[in-house]
Amino acid sequence: MKDFTNNRKWGIILLIPTLLLLGFVVGKKVGEINAPAIEAAEALIGLEFTPAERDSMIQNLKNYRNGYDNMRKQIIDNSVSPSMPFNPLPHGFFPNQNQSDPKWGLPTNVALPQNENDIAYLSVAELSTLIRTGKLSSERLTTIYLNRIKTYGDTLQAVITVMEEEALMQARAMDAEIKAGKYRGPLHGIPYGVKDLLAVKGTKTTWGAMPYKDQVINETATVVEKLNEAGGVLLVKFTLGALAMGDVWYGGVTKNPWNLNQGASGSSAGSASGVSAGLVPYAIGTETLGSIVSPSTRNGVTGLRPTFGRVSKHGAMALSWSMDKIGPISRSALDNGIILHAINGLDKKDKSTIAAALNYNVDKSIKSLKIGYFEDFFQGNRPSNDFDRKVLEDLKNMGLELHPVKLSTSVDVSSMLITLYAEGAAAFDDLTRMDLDDLLVAQGRNAWPNLFRSARFIPAVEYIQANRFRSILIEEMHQLFQEFDVIVTPSYGGNQLQITNLTGHPALCMPNGFLENGSPISITFLANLFDEEKLIMLGRAYQEHTDWQKKRPPLFDR
Repeated sequence: MKDFTNNRKWGIILLIPTLLLLGFVVGKKVGEINAPAIEAAEALIGLEFTPAERDSMIQNLKNYRNGYDNMRKQIIDNSVSPSMPFNPLPHGFFPNQNQSDPKWGLPTNVALPQNENDIAYLSVAELSTLIRTGKLSSERLTTIYLNRIKTYGDTLQAVITVMEEEALMQARAMDAEIKAGKYRGPLHGIPYGVKDLLAVKGTKTTWGAMPYKDQVINETATVVEKLNEAGGVLLVKFTLGALAMGDVWYGGVTKNPWNLNQGASGSSAGSASGVSAGLVPYAIGTETLGSIVSPSTRNGVTGLRPTFGRVSKHGAMALSWSMDKIGPISRSALDNGIILHAINGLDKKDKSTIAAALNYNVDKSIKSLKIGYFEDFFQGNRPSNDFDRKVLEDLKNMGLELHPVKLSTSVDVSSMLITLYAEGAAAFDDLTRMDLDDLLVAQGRNAWPNLFRSARFIPAVEYIQANRFRSILIEEMHQLFQEFDVIVTPSYGGNQLQITNLTGHPALCMPNGFLENGSPISITFLANLFDEEKLIMLGRAYQEHTDWQKKRPPLFDR
């Protein structure tokens, strides 16, 4: 196992264990709770109390703070979730749980390219056929990707840990199974990578952040276990923006293969950059508020954000227990469907998971889908709008009828984002109280250290109110999707990205062109909760009608 971070010199020695012990006991210095302190705090919550009311509060507030102090004496691991798991299901809605065998419609015959570069850029569907038919061994394919990682990993600043020895052993085992007549399915023998917020036993899990750069978690995430059971070959742990924000991590800035002067966006930066550069055919990313959609757009790859609760988060770093989602980043909608099918399912180790079927059938016609589009978001002169409107034309040319629809809500969406900030501050409570947040590279006003500090002043009452309004939002979005199977939208159109992350709806983000400066752009298809197969149906058809997903960044197409 090779650790790419050993090549980078850092002059900082962290006494984390000692700081943890001191920090959890001592914490920050605090002042006296009295009437003037309460009056000063009123401005932070937008309320005003009388002198008598302030005086009456003093003892209660002291009791509360004593409780905080008592809680802080006990270490609570990031993996411990709140006792009230978020449920995205609207009233009366239950997902289908009758799972049938998927019918992927994989190619029956694929010619093996002579050039290894061309092999590296094949889709999962194509590689699956080559491996199943014996034209390509898992060991050779794994070696091809290992060589590309060694060649390009440092250039992209996208790699944290390479599991070369383990991957080759797994690849040989998968080849032996095929020779023995055992075939696990379309992911059998295919290498992949994961975002380094997923625990893998025996490896570091750094979360992209300096305070955790030597962290070892003695378990393996459920997602990784499921992919390995499906025959996958875990090859690499990719970078992420520190604590799942952006593309800045403790070792640098992950690069966009289309433009090395630009970051890969994030926070699934390494996963998207690695797929784009042909380091792996697919990788696992996560999204809380755009961390699959944004890097998929920037790097010109296809990302699928599943419904909240479809994929287990056990073994993943928690940022927001009610908004985190795990999904695949690959070369095509079909590939993402194959991967999602493998990682889908209820997990007793994650009480937020919801049992739901994923029934894809290639024989089902896309003309059975009722398709809408957020009309207002296609208006205007944004650089990507011409390409977005071309998607609508392409879909119509495919014989599909499109219906304009407006996205409107009765509640203020942006105010609900305190949910993310409060949960994030709780997940990384120790960083703030012990001043370890100073060790993070990004320190701007909108970076985690400042956001976590600010979130300490979000009242518990307002956090609960935000989630009550969120319940209303869920019902309104569910009502919208009673009329449509799929809704097409510019990826950054209006506030749909905020809304659908808060409600837990699935999204498929696909490349749909390039700006004049060569930067990829994307379009997004949305569906109702647990209707990902409809996204895969329409996404596959769109990508078979176009070829944006087949474009390769020139610097890495060699």
